[in-house]
Amino acid sequence: MIQNKIWRSMSVLTKATFNPRIVEAEYAVRGAIVLRSNEYAKQLAAGDKSLPFDKIIACNIGNPQSLGQKPIQFHREVLSLVNMPGLVDHPDVGNIFKADAIARAKHYLKRIPGGTGAYGHSKGVEVAREEVCAFLERRDGYSADPENIFLTDGASQAVQSVLLALIRDHHDGILVPIPQYPLYSATIAINGGALVGYYLDESSGWGMDVDELKRAIDGARAEGKNPRALVVINPGNPTGQCLSENNMRDIVQFCKDEKLVLMADEVYQENVYAEDKKFVSFKKVLMDMGAGYNDVELASFHSTSKGFTGECGRRGGYMELVNFNPDAMEQMYKLVSVNLCSNIEGQLMVALMTNPPVEGDESYELYAAQRDGILSSLKRRAVKLVAAFNELEGVTCNAAEGAMYTFPKITVPEKAVEEAKARGVAPDAFYAMSLLDATGIVVVPGSGFGQEDGTFHFRSTILPPEEAIDEVIEKTAKFHAEFMDLYR
Repeated sequence: MIQNKIWRSMSVLTKATFNPRIVEAEYAVRGAIVLRSNEYAKQLAAGDKSLPFDKIIACNIGNPQSLGQKPIQFHREVLSLVNMPGLVDHPDVGNIFKADAIARAKHYLKRIPGGTGAYGHSKGVEVAREEVCAFLERRDGYSADPENIFLTDGASQAVQSVLLALIRDHHDGILVPIPQYPLYSATIAINGGALVGYYLDESSGWGMDVDELKRAIDGARAEGKNPRALVVINPGNPTGQCLSENNMRDIVQFCKDEKLVLMADEVYQENVYAEDKKFVSFKKVLMDMGAGYNDVELASFHSTSKGFTGECGRRGGYMELVNFNPDAMEQMYKLVSVNLCSNIEGQLMVALMTNPPVEGDESYELYAAQRDGILSSLKRRAVKLVAAFNELEGVTCNAAEGAMYTFPKITVPEKAVEEAKARGVAPDAFYAMSLLDATGIVVVPGSGFGQEDGTFHFRSTILPPEEAIDEVIEKTAKFHAEFMDLYR
């Protein structure tokens, strides 16, 4: 104990001396509730039978494979072949791997002479950037330039790079939706910028209104801030809405009028469940609007972690930068070069995501079955969870049109609000912690995403396997009824 006190007194780096911007930043998706769930998981693994549950159900983060989603076999076959030198030429390789997977692996190995263990180009290996461009051209109907593509360790790193480039000091503001994904608030705080929140309208299915954008930007300027970019998450996280093309055109016009960089977080573009909705990229909308909009700078992001790929641990992502000044592109290249390169395996996962098997390929039938099975299952789970939440006392939940989450609004009884204040936590954080303590279910309180004053929410993924969804619903319903009765 004495040695520990001496060690602490001699420490150069403590919370008190840590970079205050990092101390200020919060990331609720892996916050206090998750830390407690980790402790519970250790207790269960050690054989502890004293808890009122026998497992942790992690509904806090979009991490599909941790909740049982199987990887796409074609992706894993190709990665296995490129990661094991000489395997593609083994005489028995055709007895284990499909012919198109072998051919794809040979193609990648030919274009990446150093293999997956060597540094690559700082923007990403050329073959992967070319495949991203071909994907974008098929998706949008417009050409894409590999020099405008940056492959990154997940979309998060790409977002962080753009925000780092934009924020020069505390006067620079970034318009971010409320509720928002905490990556944005945390990164803005760490870089010393100002988060300028604009509210999504829960009463209209989390709609995005240009009048609200105008209110937010005018208010920021009145406070001496200099708004530099607008973040749009489409489909929404945590809210799950999908924007219409008309709404998107209004947003592009707003960015043009206000001279803002448009940051389009499109990592859930494969996850659209509403029958009357479809994903349309901001790149397509911008290009459709014509040459008069070639001064609107667009940074769009995609990831291998979401969709039906679900390869979160591979850390594969990309950003496309459109209409950026050549000088800015040069500086961005320098910025990403500081990290030498993103991981090559993640880059290849991006290539595989954007260049899948096609009809006629040996792997296509299984690939299509896996893809369609995952997406249709996610849709069923989304519908089922939303319906179940709407049956709870004092709970309303908009339909999950896309993404991987539900974001129900909960009525927290006044006695529970008072108890939360006494404990120094937000009321919905108190609710979420109580849910964990009683059931082992991990959700994220709405206060971690931002919400209108006086409202309380939590975010739950739709990712537990279909056979476990009924258990989540049953346990949540039982807990909710007891919580409401206790604090009524």
